[in-house]
Amino acid sequence: MDIRDNLIARIVEAEREGWGGEAEGRKVSLAAANAKLAQLDNLLTRRSTAVNLGMPTFADIATGTTTAATDPRQL
Repeated sequence: MDIRDNLIARIVEAEREGWGGEAEGRKVSLAAANAKLAQLDNLLTRRSTAVNLGMPTFADIATGTTTAATDPRQL
């Protein structure tokens, strides 16, 4: 945010001093900084969103019951 604030201050200064080309160049840099921040926000949003992979839960897998063999020959 500091870079963006600095660019805004430099744009104001350039416009106040009548440096049209300098102001336009800083506006291009500001637009690029804003675009990069938006890109990073989108990346963070995507990473923090859980994705359902369709993996079964333990309860889905362990619904059957088993019985222990009483005859050692069945092991």
